[in-house]
Amino acid sequence: MARLGQVRMVVLASGTGTLLQSLINAQEDGQLAGQIVAVGSDVPGCGAITRAKNAGLETFELPLAKGADREEWDRKLSAKVAEFSPDLVVSAGFMKLLGANFLNAFGGRCINTHPALLPSFPGMHGVRDALAAGVKVSGATVFMVDDGVDTGKIIAQRPVEVLPEDDEAQLHERIKVVERQLLKEVVNDFAKNF
Repeated sequence: MARLGQVRMVVLASGTGTLLQSLINAQEDGQLAGQIVAVGSDVPGCGAITRAKNAGLETFELPLAKGADREEWDRKLSAKVAEFSPDLVVSAGFMKLLGANFLNAFGGRCINTHPALLPSFPGMHGVRDALAAGVKVSGATVFMVDDGVDTGKIIAQRPVEVLPEDDEAQLHERIKVVERQLLKEVVNDFAKNF
């Protein structure tokens, strides 16, 4: 049962669900000023859905078939998320761009994370791109979702040093640790100002 002042959250994820798991753990430990009311995915049976079910959370799956009408899918996603009356939508490794219909419904209260210090290295390969550029510092960003690719208003960032021996997997793992903590802090800050 949600405590007074907790925000209702729908989490969207496409992958293994490690970011989602960090939110679930924080919620179970009483360290999250939010209640995850549902978890949705565009990838049926993905790890995030399994984690959500294991935690007793309500789930939904809405795949986007190749060649399908993206605008129609966006309308369906908006309607499905709206069923849960969220105060906040958290994109936690959700690998689809959200369209105009979704942003009209949830703009200003939909956040995402990125494994780089935006606006540098947007897109799907932020860690790889940062390494290729030879930066000495990368990091994690939490931002407000808009209609671009990782272009929304930056809410919070935290640096992670790039070590000489880092490969993509090593650096990404260290960024994920910071990303999980930063996401929890942003959700809690949102709740304070809600």
